[in-house]
Amino acid sequence: MEIGVLLGFNESIESYLKWCKENGLSTCQLGVHPEKLTRETADEITKLFSSYGIRITALVGGWTGPMEWNFTGGPDTLGIVPPAYRAKRIDELKSCARFAQMLGVKDVCTHLGFIPENPGDRLYTEFITALRYLVSYYKEHNVNLNMETGQETPVTLLRVINEIKADNLGINFDPANLLMYGKANPVDALSIIGKYINGVHAKDGEYPTDGMALGVEKPLGEGSVNIELFLKTLHKVGYKGVVTIEREISGEQQKLDVVAASKLLRKIIGELK
Repeated sequence: MEIGVLLGFNESIESYLKWCKENGLSTCQLGVHPEKLTRETADEITKLFSSYGIRITALVGGWTGPMEWNFTGGPDTLGIVPPAYRAKRIDELKSCARFAQMLGVKDVCTHLGFIPENPGDRLYTEFITALRYLVSYYKEHNVNLNMETGQETPVTLLRVINEIKADNLGINFDPANLLMYGKANPVDALSIIGKYINGVHAKDGEYPTDGMALGVEKPLGEGSVNIELFLKTLHKVGYKGVVTIEREISGEQQKLDVVAASKLLRKIIGELK
């Protein structure tokens, strides 16, 4: 398993690429704002990342509009589940597929929203229709669309995959999100959806404690993910891809936590070999 880091394409990107190279991080998942998905940006990214020897393993598919990363406003604002934002966000995610193709990147990962657990829910059936169209579009561009874990149970994700029946629909597995949204133990979840994983985030966190706010993110190894057991189980289910470090803070502490996470991952992965 290779080790990478989650980056955003912004004015600080070159300094981060230099820092990645200095710290032995040779891959990344890259987030790019929907307004920047142009040929000019693709050429700029290709040249810049090549100069530092950093390989992009996946794009993080973003979308515009209101976003509330919580239990109260999240169901009505996130992803392509809410009807009010669905059409525009589908167009933005289609642009991301074209952009990935420009870059020669095979995978796009994104949160699709609070997918209803009830398969008879009107929102669920509308979501499935929309996703089937989007996945078909991605197939035309030879790109995988990977649903990031978090807002739904692993069984719901499995149901979606079984309904769509497309070989380019997979999962970007974030173990901390499953805890922070209170949806599953990440180690147990691997037995349900492990064979559909195309990408993994190395992130840690805790279960929610008050029923209204998400659980707290933690530095890798300091939360309840049990990263050592998680990686051992991930190895057992046959995952051989990249493990991408995500730390949802900013500044120097973020860099310190990423370096610490990288050292921890290298130790655990080295023992797996």
